[in-house]
Amino acid sequence: MFASCISVASVRILTRLCALVLVAAVGLGSELRVRVRLSDGLVTEEVLEADSERDSISLEFKQGDGTLITFVADFKQDVKIFRALILGELERGQNQYQALCFISRLNRNEIIPSESMARLRQKNPQAIRLAEERRGLEQLTMSAAVNLSRAWQLSSHIHNMCSEAREAIYTREADVKHWLDKGVDGSIFEVLPQTTEMPSFQACHSTKDLWQPCLCTYSLRLEWYPCLLKYCRSRDTVGKGSTYKCGIKSCSKGYHFTYYVPQKQLCLWDEET
Repeated sequence: MFASCISVASVRILTRLCALVLVAAVGLGSELRVRVRLSDGLVTEEVLEADSERDSISLEFKQGDGTLITFVADFKQDVKIFRALILGELERGQNQYQALCFISRLNRNEIIPSESMARLRQKNPQAIRLAEERRGLEQLTMSAAVNLSRAWQLSSHIHNMCSEAREAIYTREADVKHWLDKGVDGSIFEVLPQTTEMPSFQACHSTKDLWQPCLCTYSLRLEWYPCLLKYCRSRDTVGKGSTYKCGIKSCSKGYHFTYYVPQKQLCLWDEET
């Protein structure tokens, strides 16, 4: 069904995120471009890349509002990384864009292996893809910040992925405990004010003062990605049966992140409507 060639590369944002730039690199990689319909009805192009050498997959697309979403699955370290580059509201004192990074453990069967992704071929590149399975929304409370300069211990991809989000890299308490048990240095993490222990913190959407701390939420959806391999059965001339890989199953999945921000100004998208 799918592929081509390029390894995972850092995306740099030019004026108002108008251009999406992918930097080619030498490696055992492949690239796939898929047209996908977003939940708001708009059609976007997803760029999926597999790097067999680094054992990773990346997925990138632009939302209708101009936000650039990047997802990386690092199979070597069992880590997944989400990055959002959100256009800033210049008239409200924000920078040209705001970067967020969310890091969590990668579970089995979330996405197909990198070597399988690298072999995919697309028969009809103009087709608009719809996921076969719409997986449930995952709620994630991101209770710790990650130190970018030490984050290589979690994944070598984090530095390039999250350099723009230097002060806004988040992870979950359960993931911190898992990594500490594996011997990761605890100085990587900074515990944020807890959502359950600090009831005085309001949700940002109900906070009026732009300079007050609050609990921000950010949602994104990976609208189409290869989540499982399909297997078919065949029989040889003497009737002996065997199975072989014959395609993929595609999935869609949403993520809802909740995290502390020191001021509502860093969460202007989360407002009452």
